[in-house]
Amino acid sequence: MPVGRLKGGLMGQKVNPVGFRTGTFLPWKSRWFADGNEYKTYLFEDIKIRKAVMNKLRLAGVTNVEIERLPKSMVITMTVSRPGVVIGRGGTGLEELKKFILDVISQGSSTKVKDLKIDLRVNEVKNPELSAYLVASRIVSELERRLPHRRVISKAMERVRQSGALGVKVILSGRIGGAEISRTEKYHDGSIPAQTMRENIDYAQIPALLKRGYVGVKVYIHKKPDEE
Repeated sequence: MPVGRLKGGLMGQKVNPVGFRTGTFLPWKSRWFADGNEYKTYLFEDIKIRKAVMNKLRLAGVTNVEIERLPKSMVITMTVSRPGVVIGRGGTGLEELKKFILDVISQGSSTKVKDLKIDLRVNEVKNPELSAYLVASRIVSELERRLPHRRVISKAMERVRQSGALGVKVILSGRIGGAEISRTEKYHDGSIPAQTMRENIDYAQIPALLKRGYVGVKVYIHKKPDEE
């Protein structure tokens, strides 16, 4: 196989940039060890917890949920753009969130919830315009409000570049603008080296439910090495 073809897009365009770097340059989102059937149980619990927390904290601008399991406790680290919404007055928001997570775990699970201690940690997103998940969420919400997709994407890319990103790429796929035949449109500004593992690439994909069906939204942001 020619080197140019391999370098051009065989891997960089097909692989999730975050998963491509996980374990080498990026940490795992779930950190624990399990034997036998416990692995399956913990895996489904993590998926259920992460999905529930992401939906509940949508207004707080949540971008990431990391789960770490210890012998008798669980540490959940949430990265949000508005930590005050999560913490609440005097930490009441965190206590409510703990009860919510315990309820999620107890539904159809054999885990002893009474003996489980949950430690919640909240990190703030320093620059929301450099978070691929938040940028994709804003694009989805504006598309669902039936705003013109080219104007929505151009404004989003302009804000990302003004915030200091080295490059940004947005891909729409589906019945864009209510077209009869689905298609894919790509927009990019700056550099997006998808194949270079050492580069700091943030990535997110979210579907937008429009009148004529789903339109997939993918966002790639090439950030500086020291950016979080």
